[in-house]
This record gives sequence, C-alpha cells and structure tokens, in this order.
Amino acid sequence: MDMFAKLIENLRATRRTIVFTEGPDPRILEAAARLKKDDLMDVILVGKVDEVRAAAAAGGFDIEGQTILDPADYEGMDEMVQTMVDLRKGKMTAEECRAELQKGNYFGTMLVKQGKADALLGGATYSTADTVRPALQLVKTKPGSKIVSSCFILDRTVDGQNDRYCMADCAINIHPTEDELVEIAVESAKTASFFGIDPKVAMLSYSTLGSGKGESVDLVKNATAKTKAAAPELAVDGELQFDAAFSPVVAATKCQGSPVAGQANTFIFPCIEAGNIGYKIAQRLGGFAAYGPILQGLNAPINDLSRGCNADEVYQMAIITAGMA
Repeated sequence: MDMFAKLIENLRATRRTIVFTEGPDPRILEAAARLKKDDLMDVILVGKVDEVRAAAAAGGFDIEGQTILDPADYEGMDEMVQTMVDLRKGKMTAEECRAELQKGNYFGTMLVKQGKADALLGGATYSTADTVRPALQLVKTKPGSKIVSSCFILDRTVDGQNDRYCMADCAINIHPTEDELVEIAVESAKTASFFGIDPKVAMLSYSTLGSGKGESVDLVKNATAKTKAAAPELAVDGELQFDAAFSPVVAATKCQGSPVAGQANTFIFPCIEAGNIGYKIAQRLGGFAAYGPILQGLNAPINDLSRGCNADEVYQMAIITAGMA
C-alpha cells in the first residue's frame, strides 16, 4: 500500500493531536489548513493568537476551530513550570524554566509530555538542535535507548514500481561510536518496518568484508558484530561498500552468501557527512522523495523540519509524525 495511504487510514481510525511550535509561519498555517480540510488530526498552533490569526488571514488559510496557544497567557503555565522543574531535577530554577517555556519549542514539547498533544513537529524556523534539546530534556529517550538518532525514508515510484529505502543517521550524530551505530541500526530497522520496508540492514563503509583497512573500517566492522549480537533476528551485514550492499551483481563477486548484500534497503552510514551527502544524492539524482529527518529513540513522536521546507513537506511530515503516535 502507498506509504501515506496507510498512515492516513490509521489516522482516520485513531484521532491524534499534533502541536506545531511555529504557529505564525505561513508554511505551517497552509499545512494546518489542509489538515483541517482533510480532517486528519487535531492541531495546536503555538504563538500569539492575534499574530497567528492575522498571518492565516493574510495567506487565506482557514484554520477556524484549530487551537492556538500563547505561552504568555497559558492558564496551565504554573503547573507546566513545576513539571519542568521536577523533570530537570535541580538543573534549572523555576524562573529559568518559566523563561524557557515562553519559547514555542519548549512549550510545545511540554504539551506532549503532559499528554495534551500526541506528537510535535518543529524546525521551520528552529534549528535541529533547538527541536532535539527540549525533547531530550523533557520527553527523554525511551527505555533501552541511550541516544536520539535520525533517518530519512526515500520513496520513488517509476512505471508502477515502488522503491523505498531507509538511510541513517543523516542529521543528528556526527561521529557515532560503535555502540551508537548499533542503536542507530536497530532503531532504523524498526522505523523501516513501520514504513512497510522489510529491513535488510547494510552497515556501510569504503571497505567490503575486509577489502580495506583503517580506523573507520574497524568501527563499522565491530559495530556490525555488536548489532548481530544485540538483534540476532535482524538481517544485517557489514562492513559493506554501497555497491556491494545494493547491486546483486557486485554482491555476487564481493560477498557471496551474505544475507543482505545485493538486496539491502536500510543503509547505516558511518558518520553524518556520509549520511547527509548520501541521502541528498539519492534525492536529487535518483528522483526520490526524502521524508525526514525522522527522529528515533524518543518517548514520543517529535520530528524536525528543514528550515527550507515548503507547505507540502510540512503537511507530509505532520501525517508521518502523528501517524507514529
């Protein structure tokens, strides 16, 4: 089934609420109006009420009936402040927490923490760090996860043939350790499964099963062994060059008998440079739609937008984010 068709089917079956941390942004408002028209989820827009309504009117976006919350006059602020003080465990005073909660990213994240929203989407104007930091401090990582990582889902249909892949980590962890690569691989396999991909995980390198030498080769080789031990049910292999991971012809020459080589669909990069460059090459030269970064390892669905996003991308990421709740 089409990726979005299944997500929309799930959203129609179970009503969700998403909070947008940048309510006055025209791209957010256009997406929110479309979500209202399609009746897919409830929406909370964070921002000054008059400013949000004026921006919606200026763009001709119908957001009537959607909730607008302004941290400056939010009735539940005292309770929110106390909750944040408790969560920060002495690291921040009540005054410091109140100041942070005036910001849309912290305020929106706390709405998720308190159960007033099921999911959050931010980053149209905030940096990735400004989306992830409050999530780590307030929502925190889920049991068994030590880090937050990210992946992109690459999707393309040509002549009726759908190709869908998962690539990680392309946005969060700059130089992951062996253990962090293990967590990235396992979490990415789960995300891939959620999006209808039967995960076959390739741990990527410039070496294929010992053909090259070097510190980064050892990093990926050791991470692969640890991943196999941590998730024995997972189809994973490495270290693999991309051509060996992707091409059956190359795999037959370089790594016969591999459970993954030549058929990989979930690609784990050794560092953020490789991951970021890799998914963008696939997107621009391969004609793939790239959805993400989808954040992994958190206790709730919180996702990041590119600051260069458009309204269509906001709409699509809202469906993905709420659909993961």
